[in-house]
Amino acid sequence: MSTVIGVFRDVKTAEEAVRALRNKGFKDNEISIVAKDDQNKTRKRDMEVGGEMGTNTISDGTAWGGALGGVAGLLAGVGALAIPGIGPIVAAGPLAGVLSGAVTGGVAGGLIDLGIPEERGRQYEQELKKGGILAVIETSEDKVNDASSILRQNGAKDVEAHGGENN
Repeated sequence: MSTVIGVFRDVKTAEEAVRALRNKGFKDNEISIVAKDDQNKTRKRDMEVGGEMGTNTISDGTAWGGALGGVAGLLAGVGALAIPGIGPIVAAGPLAGVLSGAVTGGVAGGLIDLGIPEERGRQYEQELKKGGILAVIETSEDKVNDASSILRQNGAKDVEAHGGENN
């Protein structure tokens, strides 16, 4: 197994990447998304610009339900966690379970379990603190290039593959 990870700056582009991954045949159990739960801050901004309350937050289940395959799949895979040094985060997909067991090690500690070096994990954790959205794809070696390309084509930055022969 290999892990492909990338950083998005907004929920919309992350959603588009998830849809593209699913359209290419990636399964829900291969795709994880992690973001700060800035729901209150986003709702306040949405109200100020006349938008719908909460529609741009990762914790808004309607958007991620569609992107990750329906409400049942979403409810099974979404976790709200308090990570020391980051604050509240929302994780959808298989990584939610890994992170719930790694609260003391933070996000970087959870990423180590996926083959991401600690130093890089800490850099991704910093991106998360700054409001970035992490997309983490755990897949077979033969699908790494597809996952990386899809993330990049949809606006992800710092896309890297770890594990398998990519170390």
